[in-house]
Amino acid sequence: MENSMKNFEAYTIAQVDGFIYPITIIASPRGVREIHFTCFETIIKEWDHKNMPYLFDSSHPAAIELKQYLQGKRKNFDIPVDIEGTPFQMKVWKALQSIPYGQIRTYKDIAIQIGHPKAARAIGQACGANPVPIIIPCHRVLTANGSLGGFSAGIEIKKALLELEGILP
Repeated sequence: MENSMKNFEAYTIAQVDGFIYPITIIASPRGVREIHFTCFETIIKEWDHKNMPYLFDSSHPAAIELKQYLQGKRKNFDIPVDIEGTPFQMKVWKALQSIPYGQIRTYKDIAIQIGHPKAARAIGQACGANPVPIIIPCHRVLTANGSLGGFSAGIEIKKALLELEGILP
């Protein structure tokens, strides 16, 4: 019994309101694992069905930092992330974190930055697989001709995030 308790890991689920959609955060004890643009009830229903252990904590540090970002009071995130991806995805996600608030890059810029100048399309796929959008700012990446490109949560959300940062009028 005591051994199984040591292996037990509850995730924290938090919700942030005040954006065009609710933002639900899923965090492990090591950091933020996922961000979803949906209400927490949807996630909790799924987790209950799978018997996944969780706690709800609206005062989680990630929720506080995201609220500050949405209010224009935060430009960088200090919270740790606990994400998994291929070595290529991890390289892309690290490069995305170097894009300053209020600035944009193209998929090609990121491809060149990570040493794969012909991998712009693969950069787009890695952006689409980003489990923690906003914290890893894939919304700041546009196509070579300046169009928005894609966004895993939808173009409407990408556009709203860019407007929040003053990138789009």
